Amino acid sequence: MNPLVFPGVYAPQDDTALLTDALAAEPLRRGARVLDVGTGSGALALAAARRGTRVTAVDVSRRAVCTTRLNTWLAGRRVRVLRGNLFRPVAGESFDLILTNPPYVPAPAAEREPRGTARAWDAGRDGRMVLDRICRDAPALLAPGGVLLMVHSVLSGPHSTVGRLREAGLKAAVVERRWIAFGPVLRARQTWLRAQGLLSRTDEKEELVVIRAERPH
Repeated sequence: MNPLVFPGVYAPQDDTALLTDALAAEPLRRGARVLDVGTGSGALALAAARRGTRVTAVDVSRRAVCTTRLNTWLAGRRVRVLRGNLFRPVAGESFDLILTNPPYVPAPAAEREPRGTARAWDAGRDGRMVLDRICRDAPALLAPGGVLLMVHSVLSGPHSTVGRLREAGLKAAVVERRWIAFGPVLRARQTWLRAQGLLSRTDEKEELVVIRAERPH
């Protein structure tokens, strides 16, 4: 069953599908503690819950929280759904797996915090406004042997993500790649992205990556 998506909530797209594939390839014991940060419609949280894990889903958007609660109820799955900014609602907790499909699209209006639906994708001029916070804060929430799976665009610098996670003591690498056609957001700002040198004149597709980072035992 495809999740319901309320107006103003990020609908599952190619990046969600790519991260779902990476999740399916990840060995998970029954009862493992899973955190889905920036859950949106709850699609990833539900995919994890179907494997018998204990899932917590977090989103800063009230609409996303309501959407996820409805979707998990309709699916008959128990998921703890919390509203808050990134890891604040789960401070001090520990997880075996952290999933995140964060905002990662470079945005020209970087001097302003994104509002409304744009919070799901706009992430500053370099696309790393949220990515760097995740790299900084996620390692402390991983249990020994715990794994972080994160999806984002090559426009946002996967090498920086891998480097920061390694500096935090994790084993990190790109494990999945997929080329996709530009969506509405990239199509709308491709002229600006080309002017910034983030796209070439001939680029018509965007490459997505999944980064896997593991905390040593």
